[in-house]
Amino acid sequence: MTENTQLNPKKYGRPDDEHVIPFMKIAMPAAVFSIILTLASIFFIATKGLNLGLDFTGGVSAELNYAEPVNASDVSKALSQAGFKDSVVQTLGSNRDLMVRMPVQENAEASDLAKEITAAAQLPGNKAEVHKVDVVGGQVGNELYVRSGGAVALALLLMLVYVTIRFEFKLALGAVLSLFHDVIVTVGVFAMMQWPFDLTVLAAILALLGFSLNDNIVVSDRIRENFRKIRGAEPLEIVNIALTETLRRTIHTSATLLLVVLAMMFLGGDGLHWFSVAMFIGVFVGTYSSIYIGTAFALWRGLNRQDFIVQVKPEFEEENEIPH
Repeated sequence: MTENTQLNPKKYGRPDDEHVIPFMKIAMPAAVFSIILTLASIFFIATKGLNLGLDFTGGVSAELNYAEPVNASDVSKALSQAGFKDSVVQTLGSNRDLMVRMPVQENAEASDLAKEITAAAQLPGNKAEVHKVDVVGGQVGNELYVRSGGAVALALLLMLVYVTIRFEFKLALGAVLSLFHDVIVTVGVFAMMQWPFDLTVLAAILALLGFSLNDNIVVSDRIRENFRKIRGAEPLEIVNIALTETLRRTIHTSATLLLVVLAMMFLGGDGLHWFSVAMFIGVFVGTYSSIYIGTAFALWRGLNRQDFIVQVKPEFEEENEIPH
Protein backbone atom coordinates (compact mmCIF):
# COMPACT_ATOMS: atom_id res chain seq x y z
CA MET A 1 0.00 0.00 0.00
CA THR A 2 1.53 3.31 -1.04
CA GLU A 3 1.31 6.74 0.47
CA ASN A 4 -1.57 7.71 -1.82
CA THR A 5 -3.66 4.59 -1.15
CA GLN A 6 -7.21 5.39 -0.09
CA LEU A 7 -8.81 3.29 2.64
CA ASN A 8 -11.62 0.94 1.66
CA PRO A 9 -13.99 1.21 4.65
CA LYS A 10 -15.21 -2.36 4.17
CA LYS A 11 -11.72 -3.82 4.28
CA TYR A 12 -10.07 -1.24 6.56
CA GLY A 13 -7.34 -0.81 3.98
CA ARG A 14 -6.11 -4.40 4.36
CA PRO A 15 -4.18 -5.87 1.42
CA ASP A 16 -6.29 -9.04 1.72
CA ASP A 17 -9.57 -10.25 3.16
CA GLU A 18 -8.28 -10.82 6.70
CA HIS A 19 -10.68 -9.73 9.39
CA VAL A 20 -9.76 -6.67 11.43
CA ILE A 21 -10.38 -7.32 15.12
CA PRO A 22 -12.20 -4.37 16.79
CA PHE A 23 -9.99 -4.27 19.88
CA MET A 24 -11.06 -0.78 20.87
CA LYS A 25 -14.73 -1.77 20.97
CA ILE A 26 -14.27 -2.83 24.60
CA ALA A 27 -11.79 -0.08 25.47
CA MET A 28 -14.12 1.57 28.00
CA PRO A 29 -14.98 -1.62 29.95
CA ALA A 30 -11.29 -2.53 29.89
CA ALA A 31 -10.39 0.91 31.28
CA VAL A 32 -12.88 0.49 34.14
CA PHE A 33 -11.48 -2.98 34.86
CA SER A 34 -7.91 -1.61 34.88
CA ILE A 35 -8.83 1.18 37.28
CA ILE A 36 -10.51 -1.28 39.66
CA LEU A 37 -7.53 -3.65 39.42
CA THR A 38 -5.05 -0.84 40.11
CA LEU A 39 -7.03 0.53 43.07
CA ALA A 40 -7.38 -2.96 44.54
CA SER A 41 -3.63 -3.49 44.20
CA ILE A 42 -2.86 -0.18 45.92
CA PHE A 43 -5.33 -1.10 48.67
CA PHE A 44 -3.60 -4.41 49.41
CA ILE A 45 -0.13 -2.81 49.28
CA ALA A 46 -1.24 -0.08 51.71
CA THR A 47 -3.16 -2.32 54.13
CA LYS A 48 -1.36 -5.66 54.11
CA GLY A 49 2.06 -4.50 52.97
CA LEU A 50 4.70 -6.66 51.34
CA ASN A 51 6.15 -9.76 52.91
CA LEU A 52 9.68 -8.48 52.47
CA GLY A 53 12.45 -11.03 52.24
CA LEU A 54 15.72 -10.91 54.11
CA ASP A 55 17.30 -8.99 51.22
CA PHE A 56 15.26 -5.95 52.32
CA THR A 57 14.74 -6.53 56.05
CA GLY A 58 18.29 -7.62 56.79
CA GLY A 59 19.39 -11.02 58.04
CA VAL A 60 21.89 -13.84 57.78
CA SER A 61 22.73 -15.93 54.74
CA ALA A 62 24.91 -19.02 54.75
CA GLU A 63 26.00 -21.49 52.08
CA LEU A 64 25.93 -25.16 53.11
CA ASN A 65 27.43 -28.20 51.45
CA TYR A 66 26.36 -31.73 52.34
CA ALA A 67 28.18 -34.97 51.69
CA GLU A 68 24.98 -36.58 50.39
CA PRO A 69 21.83 -35.17 48.71
CA VAL A 70 19.41 -33.68 51.22
CA ASN A 71 15.88 -32.27 51.32
CA ALA A 72 15.58 -28.57 52.07
CA SER A 73 12.68 -29.26 54.44
CA ASP A 74 14.89 -31.54 56.58
CA VAL A 75 17.53 -28.83 56.89
CA SER A 76 14.93 -26.19 57.77
CA LYS A 77 13.49 -28.49 60.46
CA ALA A 78 16.95 -29.13 61.97
CA LEU A 79 17.73 -25.40 62.10
CA SER A 80 14.36 -24.66 63.70
CA GLN A 81 14.96 -27.26 66.40
CA ALA A 82 18.32 -25.63 67.13
CA GLY A 83 16.67 -22.24 67.70
CA PHE A 84 17.06 -20.63 64.25
CA LYS A 85 13.48 -19.53 63.62
CA ASP A 86 11.98 -18.47 60.26
CA SER A 87 14.87 -19.87 58.24
CA VAL A 88 14.51 -20.14 54.45
CA VAL A 89 16.42 -22.97 52.78
CA GLN A 90 16.96 -23.05 49.01
CA THR A 91 18.95 -25.36 46.76
CA LEU A 92 21.86 -23.98 44.74
CA GLY A 93 21.90 -26.05 41.59
CA SER A 94 22.04 -29.44 43.32
CA ASN A 95 20.56 -31.16 46.37
CA ARG A 96 23.94 -31.05 48.09
CA ASP A 97 24.51 -27.29 47.95
CA LEU A 98 22.02 -25.10 49.79
CA MET A 99 21.52 -21.46 50.74
CA VAL A 100 20.13 -20.70 54.20
CA ARG A 101 18.66 -17.30 55.03
CA MET A 102 17.26 -16.25 58.37
CA PRO A 103 16.45 -13.07 60.33
CA VAL A 104 19.18 -11.07 62.06
CA GLN A 105 20.50 -12.91 65.12
CA GLU A 106 20.97 -10.64 68.11
CA ASN A 107 24.51 -10.13 69.44
CA ALA A 108 26.02 -12.67 67.08
CA GLU A 109 29.21 -12.38 65.05
CA ALA A 110 29.65 -14.04 61.67
CA SER A 111 32.34 -16.37 63.02
CA ASP A 112 30.13 -17.53 65.88
CA LEU A 113 27.16 -17.96 63.57
CA ALA A 114 29.21 -20.17 61.23
CA LYS A 115 29.95 -22.57 64.08
CA GLU A 116 26.38 -22.53 65.37
CA ILE A 117 24.84 -23.05 61.93
CA THR A 118 27.31 -25.85 61.17
CA ALA A 119 26.39 -27.64 64.39
CA ALA A 120 22.65 -27.12 63.86
CA ALA A 121 22.67 -28.24 60.20
CA GLN A 122 24.19 -31.68 60.81
CA LEU A 123 21.91 -34.54 59.78
CA PRO A 124 22.20 -38.22 60.69
CA GLY A 125 24.70 -39.83 58.33
CA ASN A 126 25.10 -36.62 56.31
CA LYS A 127 27.88 -34.20 57.26
CA ALA A 128 27.37 -30.46 56.56
CA GLU A 129 29.99 -27.77 56.03
CA VAL A 130 29.44 -24.00 55.99
CA HIS A 131 31.38 -22.22 53.25
CA LYS A 132 30.22 -18.62 53.67
CA VAL A 133 28.21 -16.58 56.16
CA ASP A 134 27.05 -13.03 55.44
CA VAL A 135 25.26 -10.75 57.87
CA VAL A 136 23.15 -7.87 56.50
CA GLY A 137 21.86 -5.34 59.00
CA GLY A 138 18.30 -4.04 58.96
CA GLN A 139 19.45 -0.52 58.05
CA VAL A 140 21.30 -1.82 54.97
CA GLY A 141 18.26 -3.85 53.94
CA ASN A 142 15.97 -0.83 54.30
CA GLU A 143 18.35 1.30 52.22
CA LEU A 144 18.31 -1.39 49.53
CA TYR A 145 14.50 -1.36 49.60
CA VAL A 146 14.40 2.42 49.05
CA ARG A 147 16.96 2.25 46.26
CA SER A 148 14.99 -0.50 44.55
CA GLY A 149 11.92 1.73 44.42
CA GLY A 150 14.08 4.51 43.00
CA ALA A 151 15.44 2.15 40.33
CA VAL A 152 11.93 1.29 39.15
CA ALA A 153 10.91 4.98 39.10
CA LEU A 154 14.05 5.93 37.14
CA ALA A 155 13.38 3.13 34.64
CA LEU A 156 9.85 4.42 34.04
CA LEU A 157 11.11 7.99 33.56
CA LEU A 158 13.80 6.98 31.06
CA MET A 159 11.28 4.89 29.15
CA LEU A 160 8.97 7.91 28.93
CA VAL A 161 11.81 9.97 27.46
CA TYR A 162 12.81 7.24 24.99
CA VAL A 163 9.31 6.57 23.61
CA THR A 164 8.65 10.33 23.38
CA ILE A 165 11.76 10.81 21.24
CA ARG A 166 11.20 7.63 19.25
CA PHE A 167 7.48 8.07 18.59
CA GLU A 168 5.12 10.64 20.12
CA PHE A 169 4.34 11.94 23.63
CA LYS A 170 0.76 10.61 23.62
CA LEU A 171 2.00 7.11 22.93
CA ALA A 172 4.86 7.56 25.40
CA LEU A 173 2.55 8.60 28.23
CA GLY A 174 0.23 5.69 27.48
CA ALA A 175 3.18 3.28 27.46
CA VAL A 176 4.46 4.49 30.84
CA LEU A 177 0.96 4.28 32.32
CA SER A 178 0.71 0.68 31.14
CA LEU A 179 4.14 -0.11 32.65
CA PHE A 180 3.09 1.51 35.94
CA HIS A 181 -0.08 -0.59 35.84
CA ASP A 182 1.97 -3.77 35.31
CA VAL A 183 4.23 -3.04 38.28
CA ILE A 184 1.39 -2.08 40.64
CA VAL A 185 -0.76 -5.10 39.77
CA THR A 186 2.12 -7.58 40.08
CA VAL A 187 3.24 -6.12 43.42
CA GLY A 188 -0.40 -5.96 44.53
CA VAL A 189 -0.85 -9.69 43.94
CA PHE A 190 2.24 -10.38 46.06
CA ALA A 191 0.85 -8.14 48.80
CA MET A 192 -2.58 -9.77 48.70
CA MET A 193 -1.19 -13.32 48.83
CA GLN A 194 1.65 -12.35 51.20
CA TRP A 195 4.16 -14.14 49.03
CA PRO A 196 7.85 -13.41 49.78
CA PHE A 197 9.10 -10.27 48.05
CA ASP A 198 12.88 -10.29 47.64
CA LEU A 199 15.52 -9.28 45.13
CA THR A 200 14.58 -12.08 42.73
CA VAL A 201 11.02 -10.71 42.55
CA LEU A 202 12.39 -7.20 42.01
CA ALA A 203 14.53 -8.56 39.17
CA ALA A 204 11.40 -10.10 37.64
CA ILE A 205 9.60 -6.74 37.80
CA LEU A 206 12.48 -4.99 36.02
CA ALA A 207 12.49 -7.75 33.40
CA LEU A 208 8.72 -7.32 33.08
CA LEU A 209 9.21 -3.61 32.34
CA GLY A 210 11.48 -4.51 29.45
CA PHE A 211 9.07 -7.11 28.08
CA SER A 212 6.04 -4.83 28.29
CA LEU A 213 7.91 -1.87 26.81
CA ASN A 214 9.02 -4.00 23.87
CA ASP A 215 5.40 -4.92 23.18
CA ASN A 216 4.39 -1.25 23.37
CA ILE A 217 7.13 -0.23 20.96
CA VAL A 218 6.13 -2.84 18.38
CA VAL A 219 2.51 -1.69 18.48
CA SER A 220 3.50 2.01 18.41
CA ASP A 221 5.74 1.47 15.39
CA ARG A 222 2.93 -0.21 13.46
CA ILE A 223 0.47 2.54 14.44
CA ARG A 224 2.86 5.21 13.17
CA GLU A 225 3.44 3.31 9.94
CA ASN A 226 -0.29 2.88 9.28
CA PHE A 227 -1.09 6.52 10.03
CA ARG A 228 1.45 7.54 7.40
CA LYS A 229 0.40 5.16 4.64
CA ILE A 230 -3.38 4.79 5.04
CA ARG A 231 -5.50 7.74 3.96
CA GLY A 232 -9.14 8.39 4.79
CA ALA A 233 -9.32 6.21 7.90
CA GLU A 234 -10.36 7.21 11.37
CA PRO A 235 -7.74 6.90 14.15
CA LEU A 236 -9.83 4.14 15.75
CA GLU A 237 -9.68 2.11 12.55
CA ILE A 238 -5.94 2.70 12.18
CA VAL A 239 -5.31 1.45 15.72
CA ASN A 240 -7.47 -1.64 15.22
CA ILE A 241 -5.57 -2.48 12.04
CA ALA A 242 -2.22 -2.05 13.79
CA LEU A 243 -3.23 -4.23 16.73
CA THR A 244 -4.58 -6.92 14.40
CA GLU A 245 -1.35 -6.93 12.39
CA THR A 246 0.80 -7.30 15.50
CA LEU A 247 -1.46 -9.81 17.28
CA ARG A 248 0.26 -12.90 15.90
CA ARG A 249 3.68 -11.60 16.89
CA THR A 250 2.40 -10.73 20.38
CA ILE A 251 0.92 -14.20 20.89
CA HIS A 252 4.12 -15.93 19.75
CA THR A 253 6.32 -13.78 21.99
CA SER A 254 4.11 -14.18 25.07
CA ALA A 255 3.67 -17.93 24.54
CA THR A 256 7.41 -18.47 24.15
CA LEU A 257 8.14 -16.50 27.30
CA LEU A 258 5.43 -18.39 29.20
CA LEU A 259 7.03 -21.72 28.29
CA VAL A 260 10.35 -20.55 29.73
CA VAL A 261 8.68 -19.14 32.84
CA LEU A 262 6.73 -22.35 33.47
CA ALA A 263 9.92 -24.39 33.06
CA MET A 264 11.68 -22.22 35.65
CA MET A 265 8.65 -22.35 37.97
CA PHE A 266 8.48 -26.15 38.10
CA LEU A 267 12.08 -27.15 37.39
CA GLY A 268 14.17 -24.19 38.53
CA GLY A 269 14.06 -24.94 42.26
CA ASP A 270 13.28 -22.66 45.17
CA GLY A 271 15.77 -20.02 44.07
CA LEU A 272 13.80 -19.21 40.89
CA HIS A 273 10.29 -19.97 42.09
CA TRP A 274 9.09 -16.49 43.08
CA PHE A 275 10.94 -14.91 40.15
CA SER A 276 8.93 -17.22 37.88
CA VAL A 277 5.65 -16.46 39.66
CA ALA A 278 6.17 -12.70 39.23
CA MET A 279 7.02 -13.15 35.55
CA PHE A 280 4.00 -15.43 35.03
CA ILE A 281 1.66 -12.74 36.37
CA GLY A 282 3.47 -10.02 34.47
CA VAL A 283 3.25 -11.72 31.06
CA PHE A 284 -0.55 -11.68 31.14
CA VAL A 285 -0.82 -8.21 32.67
CA GLY A 286 1.78 -6.74 30.31
CA THR A 287 0.18 -8.16 27.16
CA TYR A 288 -3.23 -6.84 28.19
CA SER A 289 -2.00 -3.39 29.24
CA SER A 290 -0.09 -2.69 26.02
CA ILE A 291 -3.43 -2.84 24.17
CA TYR A 292 -6.03 -1.50 26.57
CA ILE A 293 -3.95 1.02 28.51
CA GLY A 294 -1.06 2.20 26.37
CA THR A 295 -2.86 2.34 23.02
CA ALA A 296 -6.33 3.20 24.34
CA PHE A 297 -4.94 6.11 26.38
CA ALA A 298 -3.22 7.56 23.31
CA LEU A 299 -6.52 7.39 21.40
CA TRP A 300 -8.33 9.07 24.29
CA ARG A 301 -5.77 11.89 24.17
CA GLY A 302 -6.62 12.50 20.50
CA LEU A 303 -3.95 10.57 18.62
CA ASN A 304 -4.22 11.38 14.90
CA ARG A 305 -2.33 11.40 11.63
CA GLN A 306 -0.91 14.88 12.17
CA ASP A 307 1.09 13.58 15.14
CA PHE A 308 3.26 11.54 12.77
CA ILE A 309 3.57 13.88 9.79
CA VAL A 310 6.62 16.12 9.58
CA GLN A 311 5.36 19.64 9.01
CA VAL A 312 7.23 21.82 6.52
CA LYS A 313 7.95 25.29 7.85
CA PRO A 314 6.32 28.16 5.89
CA GLU A 315 9.63 30.01 5.47
CA PHE A 316 11.14 26.86 3.94
CA GLU A 317 8.31 26.70 1.41
CA GLU A 318 8.81 30.36 0.48
CA GLU A 319 12.55 29.91 0.02
CA ASN A 320 12.02 26.95 -2.28
CA GLU A 321 9.14 28.46 -4.26
CA ILE A 322 9.92 28.61 -7.97
CA PRO A 323 9.45 32.16 -9.33
CA HIS A 324 7.07 32.66 -12.25
